[in-house]
Formats: sequence, C-alpha cells, structure tokens
Amino acid sequence: MNRRLLVVALLASIGLLLPLLLPEAMQTAGRYDRTALAGGEWWRLISAHVVHLGLRHTLLDAAAAGILVLLFGEALSARTGLVVVVVSLVAIDAGLWFFSPNIQWYAGASGVLHGVIAAGGLALAGMRDWRGGVLLVLLTSKLIFEQYTSGDLGFAGGLPVVLDAHLYGALGGASALLGMRLARR
Repeated sequence: MNRRLLVVALLASIGLLLPLLLPEAMQTAGRYDRTALAGGEWWRLISAHVVHLGLRHTLLDAAAAGILVLLFGEALSARTGLVVVVVSLVAIDAGLWFFSPNIQWYAGASGVLHGVIAAGGLALAGMRDWRGGVLLVLLTSKLIFEQYTSGDLGFAGGLPVVLDAHLYGALGGASALLGMRLARR
C-alpha cells in the first residue's frame, strides 16, 4: 500500500472528524439551511459538507472518505480529486437550491462522497479496470433506487438522508472528471 495514500486517507478522515470539536451550536450554524442562506449566510454552502448530525454520522462519512482515498488514490490524482470534490460540492448546493426547493436543510459529506465514487468509477473504467464498471453499475442502481423509492439502503443507520444530495454529488463528480478529460484534449 502506498504510504502517501494512507496519509491522505487519514487526513481526509480527520478533516471530517474535526468539526466534532466545535460546540453543537456552531455545528448547527454550519448546516445548509435554505432560510439562512436566503438571509445571506453563504458560508453554509461550504460548511454544510463538513458538519454532521452527530458522532455516528461523522464516523460513517469519515470512514467512507478514507476508504475512497485508498480505493481511488491511484486512479485520481490529488489535483483531480480536489476538482471532483469542489465540483461535487457546488453541484449539490446548486441542485438543492434550484431543483429541490423542498429540502430545507442538509449536513454531511455523503453527497460529495457519491461524487468521488462516480469520478473514481469512471477513472477506473477508463483504465480498463473492471472494478470501475462494477462500481458505476452499483452506484447508478443505488441512485435510481433512492430516487424512485425515496428510501435509502440503510447505510445511514436511521439518520435522515437527503437523497437528492447523492444524485447531485454523483452528477457533479462525473461531470468534473469528464470535463477535465475533455479540456485535456
């Protein structure tokens, strides 16, 4: 295992755990909140993706972030990974604001993580790695299930899940990777 990837995986996980040190009121003030955003609290567009609904939610996303770095670290460069994260974040914020006006609040990294899965799956598929195709089929199936049933697959352990964030994040991650590839040509 590449030592650099282990360090990046650890840092990604720790980065998601750090907001737990903040007082609960600050964590709540970091969530995506439609009313607060309309009132000019724009920092929530970024902070919403790092604050969570508690320890269990944070641990789930932190573990997933570390695993995704290890899984896709060879297929996605650090620069590409950063672009994927930023574009996924923007896609989620824009998608929730413009296409999901019924969503009043959001917190967590799961949408961005779906963006990383989409981009990583595409990158592996582009390298002719069979895991990429399998991941893309599984991700697409999961997103379709979520959108058509309005139910999650139980990974959140009973926590409320904003399923639209998963869809927007995956679209953002895929768009970021495909856009970067087109720009290189």
